[in-house]
Amino acid sequence: MPLGIRIFLVYFLFVGLSGWFVISTVMDEIRPGVRQSTEETLVDTANLLAELLRDDLRSGRLEQSRWQELFRAYGLRQPQAQIWDVQKNSVSHRIYVTDAAGRVLLDSSGESVGQDYSRWNDVYLTLRGQYGARSSREDAADPESSVMYVAAPIRDQGQIIGVVSVSKPSRTLQPYIERSQTRLAWIGAGLIGLGLLVGALLSWWLSASLRRLTDYARQVAAGERTSLPALRGGELAQLGQALQQMREQLEGKAYVERYVHTLTHELKSPLAAIRGAAELLENEMPAEQRARFVGNIQNESTRLQQLIERLLHLALVEQRQGLEEREPVPLRVLFEELLTSQTGRITAGQIEVDNLLDDEQCVTGERFLLQQALANLLDNALDFTPPGGLIRCSAELQDGRLLFSLFNQGEAIPDYALPRLSERFYSLPRPGSGRKSTGLGLNFVEEVAALHGGSLQLVNVPGGVEARLSLPLETPSK
Repeated sequence: MPLGIRIFLVYFLFVGLSGWFVISTVMDEIRPGVRQSTEETLVDTANLLAELLRDDLRSGRLEQSRWQELFRAYGLRQPQAQIWDVQKNSVSHRIYVTDAAGRVLLDSSGESVGQDYSRWNDVYLTLRGQYGARSSREDAADPESSVMYVAAPIRDQGQIIGVVSVSKPSRTLQPYIERSQTRLAWIGAGLIGLGLLVGALLSWWLSASLRRLTDYARQVAAGERTSLPALRGGELAQLGQALQQMREQLEGKAYVERYVHTLTHELKSPLAAIRGAAELLENEMPAEQRARFVGNIQNESTRLQQLIERLLHLALVEQRQGLEEREPVPLRVLFEELLTSQTGRITAGQIEVDNLLDDEQCVTGERFLLQQALANLLDNALDFTPPGGLIRCSAELQDGRLLFSLFNQGEAIPDYALPRLSERFYSLPRPGSGRKSTGLGLNFVEEVAALHGGSLQLVNVPGGVEARLSLPLETPSK
């Protein structure tokens, strides 16, 4: 299972269980909280009524007073109150008053006058100087029919002469409880959902960053040219930099070792030829033979110089992971500059050059590297074009890229050599001299193409050979 999914699952379980526990706990506390607030209001109401009823109860005029009429009028009131989004259209308090023996003197409902309520907890406890409250069901089989009663003592000079009780049915509180629970459920679900979304984004970001680092490490292990992905976050950025430093150190060491072995191997042949010619020149020989050996020394020295220069150029390109600059480079102008520099060879070989490049055709990249790559292709084409032959240069759009083609008239490349032409130090004998080149030119072109995000291909075509260089397209601004 991917690390990102595992992190998300752990986060999901933690946030989900924590959110569920918190919401469940709070929702369980809503009902008691509402009941406690209601009870506190009932306590205040009962004590207020106890003070209002004291004088009439003390004088014995309570039953003949207008209180029963007032209670009845109170029960008929229609408040038409909009409490949040709950409509309240009737009053729900029931009020009854008992004497010191617990007999009901007044009842707002008019049902219990004269009955003995001394056994009900609200009256029983209050008459004994304690806090009197009870919760009783109107219907024993229906838990929703519960009614909450709170009583307050009516005192005369410190003596309890009666009790006033105020009640409120629990069903009248249910709309407010349900509303609070519903709102809490929606808010809680939204917060949990938001938390899970944040967790998913965090897991995705972390997984994507680690996946990019993993892909980078695999590409480095495969020897591919790639750059360190841009990473945000202190630890991830530090990890990326550590991988980059490790790569540079390992590649630098391996690169030096590989080039030392390669250079040693390639220098053996020309050095042996120079040393052999120098030893022979120490002896007496005809002037013509001496001149030939001196020429061999000069040729091998030139070969050594070319080999070292091209190795340096190739090393410069291979060690780079990206372009240092990007600019539109017009191919026609660049190729005409190269043709001008090769005018001597072209004229001497009576070679016809057909430049079909348009002025508007450009590629994006480093001008110096592209110039060196095209110079190698042109030099290679001139080497294999017979006297009086044709070199033709063209370019065309292909799949959103510019395909540069350089055709040279000459013999076809043997099938066994085609897949190896861009290998380092692999070269075919030149038709004119039979000598081989350093074998680094086409390898350099391939590296430059890869550095620009392109590719190199050499193919046999009717009448000769064609080198195809695919590069990113850039339309110059007008």
